[in-house]
Amino acid sequence: MGLASALLCLTVPVFGGQQPEPKIGDTIPEIQFLDIRYLPRNLADFGPQKAFVVIFTTCDCPLVQRYLPRLARMEREFRNQGAQFLALNVGRHDTLLEVAGQALEHQVAFPVGKDFDGAAVRALGVKRTPEVVVLDRQRKLRYRGRIDQQYRLGGVRPDPGRESLREAIEAVLAGNPVPVAETPVEGCRITLAPAPDTGQAPTYAEHLAPLLEKHCVACHGATGNAPFRLDDLDQAQTFAEMMAEVVEQERMPPWYAHPDHGEFVNDRRLKAEEKRMFVEWAAAGAPAGDLKLWQAPNRPETQNWQIKPPDLVLTLPRPLRVPEEGYVPYQYVVLPHRFLQDTWLQGIQIRPQNPRIVHHANLAWFRLGEDYRASNFITGYVPGGDVMDLRDGVAYRIPQNAALILQVHLVTTGRREESQIEVGLRYAKEPVQKQLRHFQIANYRFKIPPFDGAFPVRASRRFRNDATGLGMFAHMHLRGKDMSYRAIYPDGRSQWLLKIPNYNFDWQMAYRWAPGTMRFPAGTKVEVLAHFDNSTFNPYNPDPSQEVGFGLQTDMEMMYGFLFFTEDQEALNLSVDPKTGWVQSSAKQEF
Repeated sequence: MGLASALLCLTVPVFGGQQPEPKIGDTIPEIQFLDIRYLPRNLADFGPQKAFVVIFTTCDCPLVQRYLPRLARMEREFRNQGAQFLALNVGRHDTLLEVAGQALEHQVAFPVGKDFDGAAVRALGVKRTPEVVVLDRQRKLRYRGRIDQQYRLGGVRPDPGRESLREAIEAVLAGNPVPVAETPVEGCRITLAPAPDTGQAPTYAEHLAPLLEKHCVACHGATGNAPFRLDDLDQAQTFAEMMAEVVEQERMPPWYAHPDHGEFVNDRRLKAEEKRMFVEWAAAGAPAGDLKLWQAPNRPETQNWQIKPPDLVLTLPRPLRVPEEGYVPYQYVVLPHRFLQDTWLQGIQIRPQNPRIVHHANLAWFRLGEDYRASNFITGYVPGGDVMDLRDGVAYRIPQNAALILQVHLVTTGRREESQIEVGLRYAKEPVQKQLRHFQIANYRFKIPPFDGAFPVRASRRFRNDATGLGMFAHMHLRGKDMSYRAIYPDGRSQWLLKIPNYNFDWQMAYRWAPGTMRFPAGTKVEVLAHFDNSTFNPYNPDPSQEVGFGLQTDMEMMYGFLFFTEDQEALNLSVDPKTGWVQSSAKQEF
């Protein structure tokens, strides 16, 4: 370890807030933390265990980075002996997205989370990372200290020396006293976040209202499907504390692409100073400020078409209904229209009339007599997501004699509700030069074992021709944990295109590149790796005791990595009738 790394470990200041430090043998109160799904959890969620091994981490501490692979191996060794491992991040500026990404990078299969408020740090009396504590089945503190003696601030020894953590785990599992119950720890000093500065508090009129309009009102407004509105002062003040919490944790605005892998034009994350404004405004009591400084824009009270006036609007044969409560299985609904000719589209939008009950919807084409195929996926709807709006001679082709089918995920709201759904289509208005294509990088033959917390599933596709990428879209069900895309180029180079380290079934969104920026030479291979969490710790798992394979409903699983692209050499030069989307007779050709 170099001097800079050693100084980092030495100079991070101590955590604030004093309370009596627990002693070896003390019973520890229940530990609260946030998991990578942004859910509050505690040790009881793991069920009965002989030992709990809690490792404190940050994303930038060099000793943490060195020890994580060893901890991952150790967890695999003790997993079936009754030892439950848990890594808790305590980095002030580390996001849960980065925490999940660190675990994915180091192949850490056991649960990770974040101690946002420092409650676990104080409850367990730790001061540095990577400090480890071991609790027994009664949550008595049996060990606190280092992992072993190999990685030190001043350098590395050739062997681990005394393996204090291993000794502690083995002793607790055997019901024996721990040989050395406390050891000194070298590492990065833990700093807990100070109280927000309210000296120069932001105001609603000058600071918060513009931020809400830019980042929130599309969903939290009259035409959105969010559970409450944020488009006026009273509502914003009512939910000020809630907004500060979800913004600080980066639960909102939703975004699941790791920042170190890929740049996307639809990145929804707030800047650091924007997050700070939400937190400081709430801490100061949500002051209104001079309301003359903010003039709210005129907003429609009904949802407008984002693709400009569509040429064809298709409506479900009947509204979809949900009961007051419970889980609603996927609905598959055929839209009442058959495409008599190949039809070229440049705009597609799925528009629920009651977005409160529509969790998401995926649109695909199929030929009559065939079943729904995810490989025929066209576009989707998620709250706050993008519509398909193509330009510059790119269009999507619906094949002759095809129809459209919607796969709809509905959610209950506490009362009986219904929603009609419209699909608006805009025909190509310019000569079509390129067809929008996509890879469905999928695996249908996997079997996820019972209770496996990080089961890997792989798939790959190869570009036959030079291509330009437009974006990516990941789809799994309730056990989906993460998905990563990697390109391997013909010259041997490789590049991570996208990492979604904490996949969220509730937020299935596209990740779009800036036009013309992502090139794939012919022969480029794209590999997709996904992990599935079939453990009891997965709060959405329908049944961890079951082996799980491919299936359409959410109690089964899917593994789809979509990549949208155009082929560089393609120059169709198709003249399309703007009233029908059909190719003019003189320009027809086979596809």
